[in-house]
Amino acid sequence: MKILYAIQGTGNGHLSRARDIIPLLQKNHSVDILISGSQSDIELPFPVRYRLKGLGFVFGKNGGVDILETYRKNHVKSFFSEINSLPVFDYDLILNDFEPVSAWACKLFDVKCISLSHQSAVLNKNVPQPKKIDLLGKTILKNYAPSTSQYGFHFKAYDNNIFTPVIRKELRDQKIENSGHYTVYLPAYDNKRIVKVLQQCEDTHWQVFSKHNKTAITEGNIIIQPINNDTFIKSMATSEGVLCGAGFETPAEALFMNKKLMVIPMKGQFEQQCNAIALKEIGVPVLKSLKEKHVDKLKSWIAIGTTIEVNYPDNTEEIIETLLTRHTVDLHNESLQLDKSEYSLEKFRTLLLKKYRQFNTL
Repeated sequence: MKILYAIQGTGNGHLSRARDIIPLLQKNHSVDILISGSQSDIELPFPVRYRLKGLGFVFGKNGGVDILETYRKNHVKSFFSEINSLPVFDYDLILNDFEPVSAWACKLFDVKCISLSHQSAVLNKNVPQPKKIDLLGKTILKNYAPSTSQYGFHFKAYDNNIFTPVIRKELRDQKIENSGHYTVYLPAYDNKRIVKVLQQCEDTHWQVFSKHNKTAITEGNIIIQPINNDTFIKSMATSEGVLCGAGFETPAEALFMNKKLMVIPMKGQFEQQCNAIALKEIGVPVLKSLKEKHVDKLKSWIAIGTTIEVNYPDNTEEIIETLLTRHTVDLHNESLQLDKSEYSLEKFRTLLLKKYRQFNTL
């Protein structure tokens, strides 16, 4: 079977998970890899067939997404062009980790798209969500990468199609120790803000990983270094605790390693607000923002914070085999399979032009 595995390249979590999933897909199948977006600090050790711009988000420096820079770096015309040129009909299965180009190409051509992502789990009705729902944020999350079937990963298996996190083999093989330092990953904050707050915890040694640094520097009790996959994993594995955003992979890995964890959800980011609620329910302290007024809460976590027991078994191969078994069928017998001849390239271009004009009138 020929598979297109499409991965979101904004942030590191999607690519981290893919490092373990891709070899499992490659065992018995031909796999082409697609990555869209450019905010990741991790490279895949596999050849990538398609590298696209997609529709990404740019992290800001004050705890949220930089809306202006996100707008500048996203071009609707090029996005439609990428959709137009992606040959989704060349594949027997499209597997999607919150990647918009392949998802929308499948939607416009009525090709099945199987979502395997944390975002699919967040949208499940059984998953904890804030009492006050961000309707715009939820709508964006729901329509960013549409799919025909959904499978998700979350901190708990809230439903039949939701699984516990994929913990990378390189992390499972790490020797877990406690060297007394705290590992920090807050990509939505600039170094100046991070240093200003963390230096007030003067008896604590911080190892900060920053998108804004190309070389390591030391600021008193704080080491700030560029993001490197191996160095970051080693830092977490030997830390006393982890302070990070309310994303998915990093908190899940910290919990797996039985580290103290505190999270700060990004402002205006519906997914992270949902994650924060789910983490709070299992006992993880949540800090509203990285500000001086919250230093006492930070100090309290350092002094009396505790670890939380979780059970994240190594069942990734079983999950992939189950998913492929469900969706590996004779395409010629699919009741929803379309006659490809009905959809000429000219007709598709006309449809894209119509959508583009509709967007420009909004």
